[in-house]
Amino acid sequence: MQGQIPQFFQEMLLKQYGEEETKKILKGYEKQKPVTLRINTIKATNEKIKNELKDAGIEFREIEWNKDALIIKEVREEEIKKLEIYEKGEIYLQSLSSMLPPLFLEPKEGENILDMAAAPGGKTTQIAAITNNKAFITACEKNKVRAERLKYNLQKQGVGCVNVMLEDARKLSDFFSFDKILLDAPCSGSGTINIFNKNFNKELVERSAKIQEELLSKALRILKPGNEMIYSTCSILEKENENILKRVLSKTKTEIVPINSINGIPLLPTTIDGTICVCPTELYEGFFVAKIRKRKL
Repeated sequence: MQGQIPQFFQEMLLKQYGEEETKKILKGYEKQKPVTLRINTIKATNEKIKNELKDAGIEFREIEWNKDALIIKEVREEEIKKLEIYEKGEIYLQSLSSMLPPLFLEPKEGENILDMAAAPGGKTTQIAAITNNKAFITACEKNKVRAERLKYNLQKQGVGCVNVMLEDARKLSDFFSFDKILLDAPCSGSGTINIFNKNFNKELVERSAKIQEELLSKALRILKPGNEMIYSTCSILEKENENILKRVLSKTKTEIVPINSINGIPLLPTTIDGTICVCPTELYEGFFVAKIRKRKL
C-alpha cells in the first residue's frame, strides 16, 4: 500500500457502492500496475514494435479490445524509456483505461474534432493515429507549460493534424462547431493512485465537479446537432460523473448513446444506463466514460 486512503473518500465509496464493491475498489489500488503502452501507428507497425521488444528481451502480452495496446511484463517505465522505439515516438506510454475514450469516440478521417483538455496529449495523439493523421483536431490547453508539453508530444509522435489552442475550453466562442468532441475532463483522479496524494481532498472533488459541469455545458453548445461526444474522467465518484451528466443533460436536447461493455474490462455499477465505470484493478485505473448525442434541432 502506498499510503493511507482518506477517510472521507472511503465514506463516499461506501455510500455510493456499498461494502462489497468498496472492498473490491480499495483492493484495486494496492497493487503496482504493469507498464502499458500504445503502439503509435503513425510512425510504426505493430509487427515492428513487437519484434523490437522481443529483440530487447522484453516480454509483453496483447489486449483483446485494442490491437495497438501492449502490457509489458516485469519491466518498469525507466527501462522502456531507454529504448529507441520510445525515443523515436513509435510508442506512447499510456494506461489501458485512458485508451478507451478515443476508441469510443470513433473518430474518422476528415472530421473536425475538439479535444477540450488535451495535455499531455495521450488521447490527442491516439485520435490522430486512429484517423491516420487525417482528421482536423483542435486541442485546447489553458496552462502554458502543459501546452508546451502537448506540442512536444505531438511533434515526437509525428502528429501533423492538430492545432493547439492555449485556451480554457470553457471560454471558447459559441460560434465554433465540431463534428465530434472529446471531453476528458479535469477531475479529482479518484480512480487512480492520486487518492494517496496530499492534495486529494473534498475541496478538490467539489472544485472538479464545478469545472466539469461548465466544460460539458460548453461542449454541448459547440457540438453539431445530430453528432456525438465523449465525456470521461479518471474518477469513480458519481459526483463527478453521473451527477454532472444528469444536471447538464436535463437542460439540453441530448441523449446517452449506450456503450457496450468489453470482455475483460472490470466494471462498477453506474446510475445511468449505457455509461461505463471501470473498476480499479491491478491492470486498470478507475475510469468513467459516457457517450452523448446532441439531438437534431
